Amino acid sequence: MLLVHPLDGDGTQVQRYALKDLTLPEAWSSNHRQPRMIVDLNDGGNLEILDPAQWQRALDQSGYLPGLAQRMQTRWPLLLGVAAVALVGLVAFYKYGTPWAATQLTRFIPLQWELSISDTALSQMDGGMLKPSKVSQARQEQLRAEFQSLLDKTPDALKRYKGYAPNYSLSFRRGMGANAFALPGGAIVVTDGLVETAARKKLPDEAIIGVLAHEIGHVVHRHTTRMVVEQGVLNTGLGLALGDVSSIVATGSTLLTGLAYRRSHEREADCFAMALLGHSSLSSAPMADLLLAMAADRDQRTTEDGDDPTPASAPAPAAEGASKPASAPASTAPSGQQENDEDSKGESAWTSLLSTHPDTVARAQELRAGKAEHCQRLP
Repeated sequence: MLLVHPLDGDGTQVQRYALKDLTLPEAWSSNHRQPRMIVDLNDGGNLEILDPAQWQRALDQSGYLPGLAQRMQTRWPLLLGVAAVALVGLVAFYKYGTPWAATQLTRFIPLQWELSISDTALSQMDGGMLKPSKVSQARQEQLRAEFQSLLDKTPDALKRYKGYAPNYSLSFRRGMGANAFALPGGAIVVTDGLVETAARKKLPDEAIIGVLAHEIGHVVHRHTTRMVVEQGVLNTGLGLALGDVSSIVATGSTLLTGLAYRRSHEREADCFAMALLGHSSLSSAPMADLLLAMAADRDQRTTEDGDDPTPASAPAPAAEGASKPASAPASTAPSGQQENDEDSKGESAWTSLLSTHPDTVARAQELRAGKAEHCQRLP
């Protein structure tokens, strides 16, 4: 309590102020205080302190504790400690909190919204980078039958969202090289290049089935929808933590989301594919051979064109003007996450950091083994 006695009068008109109701001056250094201090009484008056040292002693004896912000201004260890805790919190929110929150929120996204996005995306792609397939109808129907058989064998234990029933379809298109991608809601597209690469390398149909299992994994885990929600959750979290999100911070967070989270989605889809193929008594090794073959063909084409053989990052969403992807498989971004792979040979640290996919050789080794350590940690 602060008691203020008026200089004139009989001394009975004492004004009482609780310390918590006063606005005390902030001290930027506990060792170098200002020669005079002004205390705001918050009733229209101010109190000028001519002896700050004596005032501080009185505060200390009263047990008054300044706020955290002021203590951070006067104590470097406390400032560094709070900064370290904040940094750890932001990293934990980015790495664990955002994916978890997005996974839960995705449950409430209606299937009809996903189907609408898919129809729009595929229509735009058909009007640009994709052309009608030249794969024979007999071959298409054969692969569709194997695709349906794979769906029929999918156990409920592998389905991420209870009650989620996508409208699965398998279609074929020409263009985009050897590729495959999944649109939200269940539409899966395979390009002629992928079918031709498997045939040229004399790989069994299990290779293409493995890619289809990977794409089913993207649909089951709703990766495209989760990507949209993850970006929203991350930007909201940054806004709450920082008070505001500038265009630079927002763009940076979106970039980080698109890279790190997509790599996580690719691993998750690979784990799903290995589990589904194992449940169907099929080997995931041919899929590994197909991935390596596509990566080799991509590097050969890049070298023949006289370009740097460093693998390219994932293309932009189709609705925003997609570029030709380097390889496959992967899902699409909001309008279709394009698939590509990263070759580890000669890969620089920056290329690895900016890659949307795990290393191709490492993925192939896991697919050949039919298991991966990180798959055991997935829900």
